[in-house]
Amino acid sequence: MSEKSEEVSLLGGPAELRGVIRPVGHADADAVMAIAAESGLFAADELDDVRATLEAHLAGSLGPDHRWVIHDDARPSGVAYFAPEPLTQGVWNLYMLAVSPDRQGSGLGASLVGHVEKTAAAAGARIVLIETSGLPTFERTRSFYAGCGYAQEARIRDYYAPGDDKIVFWKSLAE
Repeated sequence: MSEKSEEVSLLGGPAELRGVIRPVGHADADAVMAIAAESGLFAADELDDVRATLEAHLAGSLGPDHRWVIHDDARPSGVAYFAPEPLTQGVWNLYMLAVSPDRQGSGLGASLVGHVEKTAAAAGARIVLIETSGLPTFERTRSFYAGCGYAQEARIRDYYAPGDDKIVFWKSLAE
């Protein structure tokens, strides 16, 4: 299923930002990795996993329902990766969301989440899940997802490492 670009205008941040949310292409790989790295959300080994997943997507080996999108205005500044959850009916995962630090708080992240929800709903999604860390350094991330209408559905203790819980957020797209 091909994905369409969506023009967006972001209000409520430090300045109005305009741009396009579009599918990630081969030429975007370095920008995606730069956004992921500068976001501060990923350790070095996790960045290796992000690169491997992105390369698999660009090679076509993840399947057509795996979606990577990038926000591009004067420069790429946000990225999201999402796909259906295997063996479920209409459950999708937002696996990755990263926004350049200078664009955080501008509405760009919420715009990307909205794009993910619209795209997933058009493909038959009824639920979107998001997983993140329970560490105090991820409190802003968890608050962001709650602000986007996601409810904390589960906590799996010591999932990522001792003392680092996995927090699962849930949102129904039927509402």
